[in-house]
Amino acid sequence: MKRFFVWLLLCLIFFSTVHTIRADELDDINSQLSKLKSSLETSKNSTKPLEIDLSKTNQQLIAIKNRLGSIESSIVVKEKELKTAQIALIEQTKILDARITSHYKNIIKTQNSLLSLLVSDNAATSIQGFFYQKKAADNDKQIIVRIITHMSGIETQKKLLADERTRLASAKKSADEQWNFLNGEVAKAKQFQAEVSNKIAQLSARQQQIVAQKLSSLNIPRSAGTSARGCSSDLTNGHDPGFSPAIGFFTYGAPHRNGLNQYGALGRAKSGQNEEQILSEYYPGMSLKKDYDQGAQVNVDGNGTFSIEDYVKRIWEVPNAWGDEGGMSALKAQAVAARTYALNSMQRNGHICTTEACQVFRPEVKGGNWDSAVEATKGWVMMDGGNPGFTQYASTHGGYILNLSKFDGVGGNPSNFAELNDRAFDKASPWFYCNWGSRSQYGNTAWLKSEEVADIANVILLARYADVDKDHLYQTDKSNPAGKETWGIDTVKSELKNRGGSPIENGSGASVSVDFGSGKTTSVVVGGTSFNAVEFKNWFNLRAPANIQIVGPLFNIEQK
Repeated sequence: MKRFFVWLLLCLIFFSTVHTIRADELDDINSQLSKLKSSLETSKNSTKPLEIDLSKTNQQLIAIKNRLGSIESSIVVKEKELKTAQIALIEQTKILDARITSHYKNIIKTQNSLLSLLVSDNAATSIQGFFYQKKAADNDKQIIVRIITHMSGIETQKKLLADERTRLASAKKSADEQWNFLNGEVAKAKQFQAEVSNKIAQLSARQQQIVAQKLSSLNIPRSAGTSARGCSSDLTNGHDPGFSPAIGFFTYGAPHRNGLNQYGALGRAKSGQNEEQILSEYYPGMSLKKDYDQGAQVNVDGNGTFSIEDYVKRIWEVPNAWGDEGGMSALKAQAVAARTYALNSMQRNGHICTTEACQVFRPEVKGGNWDSAVEATKGWVMMDGGNPGFTQYASTHGGYILNLSKFDGVGGNPSNFAELNDRAFDKASPWFYCNWGSRSQYGNTAWLKSEEVADIANVILLARYADVDKDHLYQTDKSNPAGKETWGIDTVKSELKNRGGSPIENGSGASVSVDFGSGKTTSVVVGGTSFNAVEFKNWFNLRAPANIQIVGPLFNIEQK
């Protein structure tokens, strides 16, 4: 029992040296958890909880779990200190045993002193002895009282600690349950958000084939050296569709926008960049080797085998005239890209084709400035590691190198279309900004009527319903490829209304939002309704009349 008193006394001493957990702190946490549980229950019962709300709740739960972790750590510290106190009990018990023994002795001495006082002849000495022994006994009594008082306080602290342990376990369990529920809700919210904001048209194989055929009919040039005309319908050719407002969807560049930008290289050359600078801009991950084997062989489809240098002299990708216009470094950069592309193709395929699908080859030597560019760079190859790199290139990128997510122009990223049009290196290309496609009944242009733009938006809204047969949503000016009825403008609106939707009546004023850092249109707004840009582009290309197409990721809307 004496040892138990000592243990309790030491516990009280150690409790006074550590941070005390406020009882109202756990109450506050449990109150917050209760509110969060109510909030999450509301979200659970709602049709589709918003991710932003769940994200905020997630952050609150993280904070609560962190606080619970701190409280638990504090309790662990206190328990460790109590264990340390127990170790010290051994010596302290000896001391207390001595004090308790002294206390009993002092009580007996006091009793003896009282008897001595009653029978003693020396009253003064007896009185002095009596009060001395009484004081010693009283001191021992006070120590014992204090120990008992401390014992009561320690017992209370023990109960509080046990209670905090129980409540902590309950709070942790509640937090974990809500944490697990929250993660499930976040996953569902993200899935829903993806379905709503990225309801990208999953076109069927037939639909993809139709879009590909429409795109092919545009004959978009891949090579700057082609004699093909520029945009089929643009802002400056004066073609009038005969209706107003006329709405056009203008694409920047064509076709793949990766690697060297031929017109961009010309713009860079005219700005003073040399061929090595140009190559480093378009192929930053590769290194230039200037002593590659000039006798390497190239197997050209239908034309036999050539040495790499003789082969490159027969490439007709860019105009010779560029060399007379301050663009010789662009011709040299193109020669290196063409040489590297051929060597890479030999490694991948063992041969190379002669069209724009690979690079334009003719049996006759091109000569002139091109021959000079080839000679000036003979043996120059862009290396990717230890092998010739895959040096893609195209005529016009439309101001961006997409595989690098990089603006291809003067200065930093533009903040609007006007800056893009002014500062892009390939702005002089006849395919820089095109409204692709045409239809003869409206001045051979690609302009659309307001109701046609609204119809494309309504088709997207209708296609989102699971019960809609999308084979009814092809373009209305051609026979239905599935052999079904093609729903016209009015039918689409009616079908949308029947499903509780609100059709868009007017496409005038349609606009886009653009990420000018990566060079991609992000959304399209028609009649106040916003659409994901990829979703809109996919359905536009399937529903738009004739062969009118949006042919790339960066496009704008013009109206006249």
